[in-house]
Amino acid sequence: MIKKISAALVSLAMLVSLSACAPAGPAAPVEIRKGVIEQITDTTVKSNHDTGVGAVLGGLGGLGVGALIGAGTGKAVAMTIGAIGGAVGGDLIERHYDKPVAAQQIFVRTSNGVLVSITQPTSPLRVGQRVYIEGSGTEARVVPQ
Repeated sequence: MIKKISAALVSLAMLVSLSACAPAGPAAPVEIRKGVIEQITDTTVKSNHDTGVGAVLGGLGGLGVGALIGAGTGKAVAMTIGAIGGAVGGDLIERHYDKPVAAQQIFVRTSNGVLVSITQPTSPLRVGQRVYIEGSGTEARVVPQ
C-alpha cells in the first residue's frame, strides 16, 4: 500500500516537472517600435522565484526522509508528516530568498506620438535617448537604438 502511494506521488511529481518543459505553442512575431525616453522612475518588481519549486522539492525530500523511519503504519505516518513538513519548510525557504528586484519604469514617446510605460529591470538608459520597444504587453522591453 505504502509503495503504491509512494510510486503515485513520485509519478505525479515527475509529470508536473516534465509538463513545464512542454512548448507553449507557436511563437508570435516580435513587435518593434521606435521612440524617445521621456521619463525614468526607479522602482522595484517582484522577482520570478516564487514558483512553488521549494515546496515540491521540500515535500519530496520530506517524503524520502519519512520513508526511512519506522515500519508499517508508523512509516506511513512518518512519510506523511515528512512530506507536509518538507513542503512547508521548502516554501518558507523559497519565500526567504524571494527579494524584490531593482527596476525602472520607463516612459517612451513612440514615433507615432503614443506614450508607452514599461517597467523592466534596471538598465543604463537615460532621458532623451532614442530606443526600440521590443515586444508587447508584459513581455515588452526598452533597448537602446
